[in-house]
Amino acid sequence: MTERAVLPTLPDESWSRVLCVVAHPDDMEYGASAAVATWTKRGIEVTYLLLTSGEAGMQRSPEEVGPMRAQEQQRACDTVGVKQLRILDHPDGMLMPTLELRRDIARVIREVRPDAVMTMNFDLEAYGGLNQADHRAAGMATIDAVRDADNTWVFRELADEGLAKWSTGRLLVGGHPDATHAVTVDQDAVAAAVASLECHEAYLADLPGHPKPEKFIPEILKDGGRAAGSQYAVLFRVYDIGVSTGDEEE
Repeated sequence: MTERAVLPTLPDESWSRVLCVVAHPDDMEYGASAAVATWTKRGIEVTYLLLTSGEAGMQRSPEEVGPMRAQEQQRACDTVGVKQLRILDHPDGMLMPTLELRRDIARVIREVRPDAVMTMNFDLEAYGGLNQADHRAAGMATIDAVRDADNTWVFRELADEGLAKWSTGRLLVGGHPDATHAVTVDQDAVAAAVASLECHEAYLADLPGHPKPEKFIPEILKDGGRAAGSQYAVLFRVYDIGVSTGDEEE
């Protein structure tokens, strides 16, 4: 039986800023936040961009749920050292990879100017079943927005807002079955990841049978560690972007 090759370490030593783009509150908290805790501890500035407030995700009125989930997400951010949380007002459960959504993400990319943009698995099949529609839309829109943010001639109104185009070096996809790189994390980061999901207390209480975070988050990260040759790790599929479009010098 052939041994599986150890995944290489993500080359993030020179990074200053990372932008994480997901559909809902709690999407970052199923293991990926351990990498975030590791980055922020090293001084990397991490921004979360949520495309919806998750207002359709509980058996209560959206008017009550949206603000409550935003508060839970803010506590989760505090747990892993994320100082910037942005939540857009696109409709939960009905997210589409529209031009409007691409523009809104591209705007934040130009504002934050990240070295890497991260999103979560947007395949049709993911996490042992069929992926949720908003997750698929969020990932597709994020891919396009990374390119849009670096294109002079797409969404020209962003330049009118004073936002110069920005070339992001890498796109990271968390939860991907064919990971290419790993971020090794320590026990403190694992504990922070568990605590960050526990911050979504009301949301988790609304999900009958949901396992306790301390039961499964460490196991996810141990699986990552086995692939990375370490005790714990967060895995990503990494794409090199860095393709600038429009007004380059000859």
